[in-house]
Amino acid sequence: MAIVRVGFLELWVRDLDRSLEFYQGLLGLRLEHREGKSAYLRGYEELEWSLKLTQAPFPAVRALGFKVDSEEGMEALRAWARREGLSHREEADWGRPVVLRVQDPFGYPLAFYFRAEKLPRVLQNYHEYRGPGILRLDHFNVFSPEVSEATRYYQEALGFRLSEYTEDEEGRLWASWLHRKGNVHDIAFTNGEGPRLHHFAYWLPDALAIIRAADILAGAMRTDQIERGPGRHGISNAMFLYLKDPDGHRVELYTSDYLTVDPDHPPLRWSLNDPRRQTLWGHRTPKSWFLEGSPLLDLEERPVPTRASGLEGIPQHVI
Repeated sequence: MAIVRVGFLELWVRDLDRSLEFYQGLLGLRLEHREGKSAYLRGYEELEWSLKLTQAPFPAVRALGFKVDSEEGMEALRAWARREGLSHREEADWGRPVVLRVQDPFGYPLAFYFRAEKLPRVLQNYHEYRGPGILRLDHFNVFSPEVSEATRYYQEALGFRLSEYTEDEEGRLWASWLHRKGNVHDIAFTNGEGPRLHHFAYWLPDALAIIRAADILAGAMRTDQIERGPGRHGISNAMFLYLKDPDGHRVELYTSDYLTVDPDHPPLRWSLNDPRRQTLWGHRTPKSWFLEGSPLLDLEERPVPTRASGLEGIPQHVI
């Protein structure tokens, strides 16, 4: 398949102004367009918008978007949707004349696009930077009750490559990290009630930007929105800070993972019982991080029903 990278996320929020105060005002994302009940934002490295916020009756995720490499790639994805009998349709959005939306076999609302209006380059307009200086959308992490099946399908049908994974001593897969763009992941599947979004992540330039983000939240008296971190993952080696937006959507600020571009790059196995996998430095992960997530919408904008995980229990030493 011709998927290049993660492309955009479309969120439903209850109060658009309140959400913009968080994403634009505190985190510093650039507001590029506002129309009706929707707003479009991007990071300082991006030439296309990567976050769409739409005011709606309840918080939810409408689309997990991926960039495709060509019109031929779009046609290949249309053929895949038809061949698999998946619900799909095309629509247009601001700056994107054709977006193919597909409900995948597991219930995730995917969206694919190739053509996009290019926005002015602002990477070196450092005087315009606000917040911690968010650069680009990096990945999605989703809850899945069937991690093994979803991981295999995304590899075989959509061409994702496995970079890291967690399994127990019985060989059962609990989580997987899959990529297209050549770093640790564009999408990850995490065991849990799903399908739901666990989090989406934006890339920051360095570890000091992660610390600056924490300082900004502290200075604004908003530390209640810091859920976890700052810290360093064992998985991915990345520095992280997890925040909750005003609607409870989880956003990760992320930096300093590694390249996985070699076609024979070997996946890294983590034992479920290894306490370093979640946090290399050893501090505990809050229970909310394992349990809370954002609901997804189907193509008719109805909540996607969730299913309980087939894998039970969370090792207490990683909570």
